[in-house]
Amino acid sequence: MRLLGVACAALNQTPLDWEGNTRRIRLAAERAGDMGAKVLCLPELCLTGYGCEDLFLSPYVQKTALEKVLELAPATHGLTTCVGLPLYVRGDCYNAVAVLSDGKLAGFVVKQHLARAGLYYEPRWFRAWPRGASELLRIGGVDYPVGDIVFEIENSSGDDSFRIGFEICEDAWAPQRPGSRLAERGVDLLLNPSASHFAFGRFDIRKRFVLEGARAFGASYLYANLLGNESGRVIFDGSRLIASGGALVAEGERFGFGEVELSAATIDLDLHRTLRPRSASSETLDGTPLPDAGRAPELVRIRSNWTLAAAPITAPRPPTWEGSPHIREEEFTRAEALGLFDYLRKTDQKGFVVSLSGGADSATIAILVRYMAELALGALGTTGIAEKLKFLSSGTAGKEANTTLSLGEVMSQVLSTVYQATSNSSEVTRAAATTIAKAVGARHSEWSVQEFVEQYSRLVEQSFGRKFDWKQDDLTLQNIQARVRAPGIWMLANAEAKLLLSTSNRSEAAVGYSTMDGDTAGGLSPLSGINKDFIRSWLRWVETKGPEGLGPIPEASVVNVQAPTAELRPSAGAGASTQTDEADLMPYYVLDLIERHFVEQGKSPKEILRSLQDALGSRYPREDLVVWIERFFTLFSRNQWKRERYAPSFHLDDHSLDPKSWYRFPILSAGFEVELEALKRDSK
Repeated sequence: MRLLGVACAALNQTPLDWEGNTRRIRLAAERAGDMGAKVLCLPELCLTGYGCEDLFLSPYVQKTALEKVLELAPATHGLTTCVGLPLYVRGDCYNAVAVLSDGKLAGFVVKQHLARAGLYYEPRWFRAWPRGASELLRIGGVDYPVGDIVFEIENSSGDDSFRIGFEICEDAWAPQRPGSRLAERGVDLLLNPSASHFAFGRFDIRKRFVLEGARAFGASYLYANLLGNESGRVIFDGSRLIASGGALVAEGERFGFGEVELSAATIDLDLHRTLRPRSASSETLDGTPLPDAGRAPELVRIRSNWTLAAAPITAPRPPTWEGSPHIREEEFTRAEALGLFDYLRKTDQKGFVVSLSGGADSATIAILVRYMAELALGALGTTGIAEKLKFLSSGTAGKEANTTLSLGEVMSQVLSTVYQATSNSSEVTRAAATTIAKAVGARHSEWSVQEFVEQYSRLVEQSFGRKFDWKQDDLTLQNIQARVRAPGIWMLANAEAKLLLSTSNRSEAAVGYSTMDGDTAGGLSPLSGINKDFIRSWLRWVETKGPEGLGPIPEASVVNVQAPTAELRPSAGAGASTQTDEADLMPYYVLDLIERHFVEQGKSPKEILRSLQDALGSRYPREDLVVWIERFFTLFSRNQWKRERYAPSFHLDDHSLDPKSWYRFPILSAGFEVELEALKRDSK
């Protein structure tokens, strides 16, 4: 038995944070060495940050990245690791990893398959490296191998060695995985440095290709993902997976709040070399043949002062919430919490402000901020959270810096909420807003903005030549109520140096059921990537169960008993508003189904009608479905300009309406006139 210590590290990096990013890389190398690891897998483009966008093409960025790689090399004595960076070769930019071993730069491996769908625009900045190709790159008078390479790491005496190869993120998702050719070279370790965004269900896919890679290629497989909200819209879950001998031997906890999250294990070099003739087959797990291997990667031998492990490294088990039947709710909570925390600290704001309406969306955001604070305190402690959120470091009145902060003290500083009433607001929503604010520990205020509604109405009526009334001016009178709420809440955010959070969701964005410069006001829109139907089910789960280790917030019941309402029209009587979102639009469940069929699958209105009838049976009359489909397509095409102006949102589901990162639609179009006429004609 020849045991080798290996490790994977998730890093919470920031684009172009040269000092911070290199410090975290050094820290990961130091911790891996302390744990007895001799090989460390770091995430993709971890030196510059994955989200540099067009700055990848800047010569300054490429030059600085190379300088930092050479500075990092001495931190790798007794260790072999990979540092992701943009690399300039023959006039083109490539997505590469620098292989550092025992204090020296050994060479570069370059990504062969570029991510180009959905969130990803890698071909805008990078060229794909041709498989089997390699050459020399001169840096500072020294030639380094670059390209499709396997490294053989010999020990200092030259009597033992192991081989490592790379699949860089998308390489492992591609039909022609490099692993098949690396297996022919007899690699012992396959490293996968990744920057793979969080979305529901993607983690299970990652585990499958890690396990398949280990089995099919007869090697141990190391996977390391980025961590946190790196550059605004994308949240990385910090996955760390090590597979060997046909099983996962280490699986790191996701959504951690640390700068560096490390997982380590020992692998038996003799075991997987023994298993390789049986496991490194010509078939994948489902029995389909592996693609033609093509030209084998170049083999480069290097010396490193490494030793075998004296004893196995014990890997902790993943948290039990990973196996929860409510995994989608758990992931949503933890992804949002980490995304909000990183956005807060990386923008150097002093907390959040939310216009708390008493409805589902604003209540969800307030509760998420509460869970954020609770998770951060649990992971970092008082000192740690104060180091990350500088405005907490002075403690509360009469206390010295870094004294023990309770969750309530943190929340009173982190979140300010305001209920802004008009004459159409109800006692139900006012009481609900107060209850939610108290439950999460926010600093809460109540304002009446009716005076401003009336002043604006009188002002415009003077130019319009008549008084507005609900029969003729329904939309005008609704919108002014939403818009007059924006200036005051922005002013509060400015005065407190806090970030205003917009409360719009994806279902509203699809049909433009929002008031621009009103309820869309904010610097970040945490829910624009998630639909209303899920938000409502999540709130019901929060009321009764809640995330593992955090527990429920029973006060969510005050929101769950209500029908969603904008409360912008006069009510028929006392109590709750008679206006409801679903009466204005359609059932949210149906709206979300239509959106998925259209955006994800590209179906026409007629095709969607057939799909809805198949999915819903006789639950709704056919004529209602036709009306709702027509309403959806009309409003969707009419309101693209609104989606272009939404504040940045988190990507949570693996499809999105964000035109800057996922789904592009023309601002001007014919509005599906022909398609909708065909729908109505065939439905008669």
